[in-house]
Amino acid sequence: MRNDASPLTATAVKNAQPKDKAYKLSDTGGLYLFVSPSGTKSWRYDFRLEGGQRRTLTIGRFPDISLADARDAHREARGQLAKGTDPSAAKQASKRASTEAYKDSFKAIALEWVDMMKGSKWGAGYSTRVLQRLEKHLFPLLRTRPVTEITAQELLTVLNRTRAVYTRHRLRGLAEQIFSYAIATGRAHQNPATQLKGALPAHRTKHYAAITDPAELGRLLVEIDHTNRTPVVTAALRLSILLFQRPGEIRGMRWSEINWETSTWEIPEERMKMNNAHIIYLCKQALAILEDLRPLTEHRGIYVFPGLRGASRPISSAAVGKALRDMGYDKETITPHGFRATARTLLDEVLRRRVDVIETQLAHMVRDPLRRAYNRTQYLEEREDMMQMWADYLDELKRKAQK
Repeated sequence: MRNDASPLTATAVKNAQPKDKAYKLSDTGGLYLFVSPSGTKSWRYDFRLEGGQRRTLTIGRFPDISLADARDAHREARGQLAKGTDPSAAKQASKRASTEAYKDSFKAIALEWVDMMKGSKWGAGYSTRVLQRLEKHLFPLLRTRPVTEITAQELLTVLNRTRAVYTRHRLRGLAEQIFSYAIATGRAHQNPATQLKGALPAHRTKHYAAITDPAELGRLLVEIDHTNRTPVVTAALRLSILLFQRPGEIRGMRWSEINWETSTWEIPEERMKMNNAHIIYLCKQALAILEDLRPLTEHRGIYVFPGLRGASRPISSAAVGKALRDMGYDKETITPHGFRATARTLLDEVLRRRVDVIETQLAHMVRDPLRRAYNRTQYLEEREDMMQMWADYLDELKRKAQK
């Protein structure tokens, strides 16, 4: 303990260094800075209760608690002591009350709901995406708010801070499920998100541009053979048409997902939009593309299509689209995602394949008459036959376009 009675200064607190033994730097009125041998600095206040019992109140650590803040807390504690209240007991009671209040906060209930859904219905990938949306859009303003106090107007204000209309609708849906869970667990009585149905601007479904004319598709296939893009991007473009999976699933393809013995591409659930593992039969043409690419990229890392700036990441989400733009195809004509619509249309209208088989291959949520979702191996033999037919059909379109 310092011998002089002068108050501490901010500089003295900042410059206090650890010693072999813990020591104190006193301020005034029993307030002091406790410096441990490890260098931890904490504000403490020694006081006596009416019966003479000695107590210590730990206010908090420096620099989280500044000298000025410590003095404010010290002043409050002395006021409590003057009224016959134990400051330490009051702090513990306040902490318990805060803990109890947090249990009914929007964030606590949301995290509890996500954890429940992750264990029963969601995959790890989708759970992560939901948490990211909550952290970015809802938690900043609602995290500590008790669910019983959040009104429809308050929630609408939070939603309207997000510019994208589609995202607002998704967030409203998430909030609705969180409040429903709060009601089911006895911590809320009404659902403000439900009251907002119709309060948000209508969202227009986005349809991706697609080529559905066979002759035009054949010309595109010929153009791809003459593109000057890298072998990696060209292969990604070709497989996008052959396999018609989502662009993110294509560019994120990993060598470990390729089963050479069964000629299949097996995508784990965490990489799928609907969090269901998916199997894609690899036709002879797709296997040939992968075999040509294998010596170029397999030794570089996990990705079939590694990025130019490093193999730790796949090609960018814009790589295949840019290749199409460079070939003269604008976004109003075709997009990488549009290859899915291309395949769906032509497989149905030209090749006359069953729609439920096509939808299953697209990894859409298809259900049987009993409303049960089909599993990842549903129609596997029919899908195998369909994928080879699709590849052969594309070859025929290209041959016709070359004449």
